[in-house]
Amino acid sequence: MSKPDYYEVLGVGRDADDETIKKAYRKKALENHPDRNAGDKAAESRFKVASEAFEVLSNAEKRATYDRYGHEGLEGSGFHGFTGGGVEDIFARFGDIFGDFFGGMGGFGRGGAGAGGRRGRHRPRAGEDIGFRMALTFEEAVRGAKKEIRVPRHVPCDACGGKGSKNGTATCPTCRGEGQVVRGGGPFIISTTCGTCGGAGEVLRDRCATCRGTGKRAEEDKLTVTIPAGVSNDVQLRLEGKGDLGENGGPPGDLYLQFDVKRHKVFERHDDDLHCEVKVNVAEAALGAEVDVPTLDGPEAVRLPAGTQSGQTVRLVGKGVPAVRGRPAGDVVAHVTVEIPAKLTEKQRELFEALGTTFKGRDVKDTKEPKETKEKKKGFFEKLMGE
Repeated sequence: MSKPDYYEVLGVGRDADDETIKKAYRKKALENHPDRNAGDKAAESRFKVASEAFEVLSNAEKRATYDRYGHEGLEGSGFHGFTGGGVEDIFARFGDIFGDFFGGMGGFGRGGAGAGGRRGRHRPRAGEDIGFRMALTFEEAVRGAKKEIRVPRHVPCDACGGKGSKNGTATCPTCRGEGQVVRGGGPFIISTTCGTCGGAGEVLRDRCATCRGTGKRAEEDKLTVTIPAGVSNDVQLRLEGKGDLGENGGPPGDLYLQFDVKRHKVFERHDDDLHCEVKVNVAEAALGAEVDVPTLDGPEAVRLPAGTQSGQTVRLVGKGVPAVRGRPAGDVVAHVTVEIPAKLTEKQRELFEALGTTFKGRDVKDTKEPKETKEKKKGFFEKLMGE
């Protein structure tokens, strides 16, 4: 099933600014929120799709990827949206936004920012984002590729199941589960975050010896990444959920891919066009010749017209960067360079000297041109000068 256009889902134009997108999502979220439409699966589905659209269009990198490559580009970067997950995933991702939209109600009673008490302090937190630089050959960047990479990141500790302790938690003895410590008396009462539990209200019964109570361990994660065709050094791809481990059940962070594209020995890329040089000798340039123009699929024979000058270009339409999401393919632009020989054989010198005497403006005393022709030329120039 084809995915809907995210701009159409939110009812905004493709040039909409961030504030317009946020307001449009606010309206859609209010209309279709599951707690306002209990049991209405269609409304819940619309809520998920609107949240998916907002997730993409409110993020500069994802929006740029979507605008250029469409849903295929997002899927290639690891983004699969919320349509396959629960509404709770959306609350975890957009907790702050729901607090702004719904007046701090925490998503209509689902335990968000406005739930109050210790529950708010156990709020899920997204993991840290990770940046990764990937080397690509010129062909991989232009055509797209599948690459296997190893990314250092945290994963749940196997020994304690990511809880930091095999025996769970106990009420903090310092704050007695409140997460706050009150000091002072009378009108001067100061409430501060408990230093023992960090405001959680709970402490580990015994720390896991493997992860030392952190609930996570470091490892090198092996990932297979789909690189869409046409990427370049200034493109950044975001892989949804492939960053560091979240806390308190929060979603993982994202992985940002940046590229180091190797230079090509023949082509130089300008947007979607591939530029190259084709060298010809003076005879080929003067008389015309069939030459091979390089393309990514191999050389292609092209006929140069007689009188081709150095610096002229030959364009092979559609032979550049492949077409992506309705955008036409680029071209191969071959720049002709006429090579002047630095050294000549004796025979070549004789031929060039003989050739030189035939050009206009040169000494013609040794030519075989008939006297009658010379007289006609003289008469023409005399008429031209008004004589």
